[in-house]
Amino acid sequence: MLEQLASGFGGMLALAPLLAVVTGIVLGVLIGAMPGLSPSMGVALLVPFTYGMPPVIALIILVGVYIGASYGGSITGIMVNAPGTPSAVVTAIDGYALTRKGFPARALGTSIIASSFGGMFGTLILIAFSVPLAAIAVGFHPAEYFAFAVFGLATVASLAGDHWLKALIAVLIGLLIATVGTDPISGAERFTFNVLALSDGFMLVPALIGIFALSEVFMGIERGDFRVTRFAGSLDRWPRIRDYWKLRWVTLRSSVIGTLVGVLPGAGATIGSFVSYGIAKRVSRNNDEFGKGSTEGITASEAADSGSVGGAMVPLLALGIPGSATTAVLIGAMMIHDVTPGPQLFHNDPGLIYAVFAAMILAQFVLLFVGLAGGRLWVRVAAIPKEILYVLITMLALVGSFAVRNSMFDVFACLGFGILGWILRRYQYPLAPVILGMVLGLIAETNFRRAIMMDGPGVFLERPITATILALALLSFIVPLVGAMRGTKFLNGRPA
Repeated sequence: MLEQLASGFGGMLALAPLLAVVTGIVLGVLIGAMPGLSPSMGVALLVPFTYGMPPVIALIILVGVYIGASYGGSITGIMVNAPGTPSAVVTAIDGYALTRKGFPARALGTSIIASSFGGMFGTLILIAFSVPLAAIAVGFHPAEYFAFAVFGLATVASLAGDHWLKALIAVLIGLLIATVGTDPISGAERFTFNVLALSDGFMLVPALIGIFALSEVFMGIERGDFRVTRFAGSLDRWPRIRDYWKLRWVTLRSSVIGTLVGVLPGAGATIGSFVSYGIAKRVSRNNDEFGKGSTEGITASEAADSGSVGGAMVPLLALGIPGSATTAVLIGAMMIHDVTPGPQLFHNDPGLIYAVFAAMILAQFVLLFVGLAGGRLWVRVAAIPKEILYVLITMLALVGSFAVRNSMFDVFACLGFGILGWILRRYQYPLAPVILGMVLGLIAETNFRRAIMMDGPGVFLERPITATILALALLSFIVPLVGAMRGTKFLNGRPA
């Protein structure tokens, strides 16, 4: 394997593959930073431009877009509370809080290092364990997927702080919104009120943009907040090596979580980010800082998000099974170039596989350079006058919502979700649990019903992995909840 990987790096020394890596990363970062353009949409948009390219160059560009977009979503999340991707919602919780305090450079610096390390870890796991990890993931029962979704929902307790009841109500709102549309099993319409556009339910991107970006605009207008954000002088600096060293364990742990969750087909980066954030908060000695501008929170989210990229590529390359929406698009792109993913690919065309592996490793260094170099420019976004910034955010939100499926319904949905987010913020309800409920609601419902249809209701206790995950989910929900109700910090053993 090492010889083949060395050969892959040898092929990367040519000009064409190097340009492909840089092009893919730069385009991916720009795509990810635009609310409305997810990594999967970005890859899909660029597939037609790769038709005339050699398969290896085409795949390097598309995988580079995937890697860059997974990081890019954090930029707008940190700077203007408009997460470019669903998984960047978690990064925005603490990242935007730091920006509001006048420390955008600290947030951006933490984000890019965590993202690069998580991506590198996921890539190394991909190279080392592609076949065995994919074999484990493909053998999972729907009950296990339901359990993982419940475990992700249980992180609402960690997102709640002292307002656990409001966070619970918020996640229930998200679950209720997730039920709108066509029943995934029976095909019956639910809560559509004979509106054809609701047959597919509410799209996640307009909801995401509306709840976070537009609600921020509405709140700023209501407060009359048109001040230019002032940086905290010399206090706002890019993190130094010792700052990153303090985050080494949360970075490593979150990279592992993101990679393992990414291996599970259909789980995705969003679940990994939420789960990683919840675990980081529970084990942190400074868990009271989460939600208020914690660099640990940013690290947990970004490392898991980028780690999931390598994880999602495992079932794609080893078994031909998409591990995420983006890898589903990549399957189509590979077939267009007469490349069939699966176990035979390692035997029939190992040169292509290891060239992609080498490109993914190199891409992490390119991403690090682009993030650090571009960050000096992105940090100035916070200094734009609010009158101009609010207009730009609103325009970007509406255009991004329309671009999802060229539908004015999604534009109005974005406005509706913006009003919903504004109301929730006025009464101090957290917004992240709403998105959590929307993302995981359909996954939990579909796999719950499939599991019962296959093996009956007892399957959740009969399968050891399922029972263990559900038990951990229950504990992860109850422990912080009881701690909040008693007004104590269980983990630190001292009064709140």
